[in-house]
Amino acid sequence: MRPAQSPPALITLIFSTALSVLSLNMFLPSLAHMATDLNTEYALMNLSIAGYLAVSAVLQLILGPMSDRFGRRPVILFCMSVFALASLGCVLADSIWVFLGFRLMQAAVVGGSVLSAASIRDQYPPNEAASKLGYVAMAMALAPMLGPMLGGTLDMLFGWRAGFVFYTGAGAALLMQLWMDMGETNHSRSATFGAQLREYPHLFRARRFWGYALCAAFSIGGFYSFITGAPLVAAAWFDLSPAMLGLGIGIITGGFMVGNFVTGRIAARTRLTTMILTGRIIASIGPFCGLLLFLGGQGSVWVFFGSAIFVGFGNGLTNANASAGVMSVRPQLAGSAAGLSGAMIVALGAIITSITGALVSPENGPYLVLSMMATSSFLGLVAVLYVRWVDAREPLPDAI
Repeated sequence: MRPAQSPPALITLIFSTALSVLSLNMFLPSLAHMATDLNTEYALMNLSIAGYLAVSAVLQLILGPMSDRFGRRPVILFCMSVFALASLGCVLADSIWVFLGFRLMQAAVVGGSVLSAASIRDQYPPNEAASKLGYVAMAMALAPMLGPMLGGTLDMLFGWRAGFVFYTGAGAALLMQLWMDMGETNHSRSATFGAQLREYPHLFRARRFWGYALCAAFSIGGFYSFITGAPLVAAAWFDLSPAMLGLGIGIITGGFMVGNFVTGRIAARTRLTTMILTGRIIASIGPFCGLLLFLGGQGSVWVFFGSAIFVGFGNGLTNANASAGVMSVRPQLAGSAAGLSGAMIVALGAIITSITGALVSPENGPYLVLSMMATSSFLGLVAVLYVRWVDAREPLPDAI
């Protein structure tokens, strides 16, 4: 381990990001068993997901500004401490309400992803930060693929509480890793909250910030549309088994990983908006062409899931670069910008998920899902074109 006075190693930030993703989905295969064991309804058990997302969205609005004021290190250490203790509380819970209370406290782990991104931006200029964020984002793609598999295996062997024992151990181990390796990276902290608050209007008035943030949110929105509607389409149109459906959903995640790998390789020497624009065009063309094929009677399982690959790959080219752009508008408020952008992504994801879930049916399944994916991807394209328009009229000294 390196001394905590030095900047954190990239692997430490990758682990912090991965755990924040695992905490959302690893225990999903256990929901039915948990509902039975805690003597509650499955619908109430689902609050462990919806409530967690709501709290994490709010926390991102708080943790980012706190890290701008007090530094990344103390805030992320506090978050991981809360997560480890809350995970232990979930292990010991003997009622649904006690469990839900500790489960909502687990949302503190979202600080791992928000503050890791801010820490990277503290250390590198925008393009190099985008490259590093691309590699970190690969962990965000891998964790959802492996997490439910690990959670299901632990449940099968030891029961559902084993997953939360894993969370407890992982949280404690990561806390120790952060303590020894997470040197402070925010060296331009505000002297007081008052001084920091006086900077916020500059961030909120920055048109580039809203362009980058909306681009990131609509990019992820296309993914939410897909995972919401794909199970119904797979069953009603293609009669796929759950295992094959899992493989199909993994396809979009695989595309995302490849896109992030490309970002990691070339973002340091490529303009941010060029990478984003390329990603948005690819992500828009895929589902649009897929929709045209379905309307022309040429739709198939390969067309449906193939369209998703374009969205995943395009998102991989987009998200790390958009995140770097968000945090580069006002570098001294990088944490606040990352938190606000993250909250927007969660909120818009919830809206798009709700719309897709309400409108999709066995009759319109692939048409609706592909339309939602194409629309969301296109709105992300509009957002980055807006940033390019602002850049043309208000060029930055160090164009990003």
